[in-house]
Amino acid sequence: QVQLVESGGGLVQAGGSLRLSCAASGRNNSNYAMGWFREAPGKEREFVASINWNGMTSHYTDSVKGRFTISRDKAKNTLYLQMNTLKPEDTAVYICAAATMRPIAGPDRYEYDYWGQGTQVTVSE
Repeated sequence: QVQLVESGGGLVQAGGSLRLSCAASGRNNSNYAMGWFREAPGKEREFVASINWNGMTSHYTDSVKGRFTISRDKAKNTLYLQMNTLKPEDTAVYICAAATMRPIAGPDRYEYDYWGQGTQVTVSE
């Protein structure tokens, strides 16, 4: 089993930055893909970014390319999402996910088998 706990959300003005963290626990070996999804009010869960098992390859949805950076610290079992140049349309609950059966994962939510509780990000005008 894997437990995922997000932190770092909050309120920020448009153009500002936030860094989200996701602490993973419950498994000694972290050689699996991880990702970030988001849910805006009234919207479907949307893929944001993913990173492969060793942190060397990442994938982003088009709307965040060039603004967001996903990374991980294997030693700390922690996933990060650095969000720059935030826009009001980025407002959502950001959810950390683990694909424990896959070394690589992409935008399909069904590739992921563990999910965090989410952290709220609100971007004001």
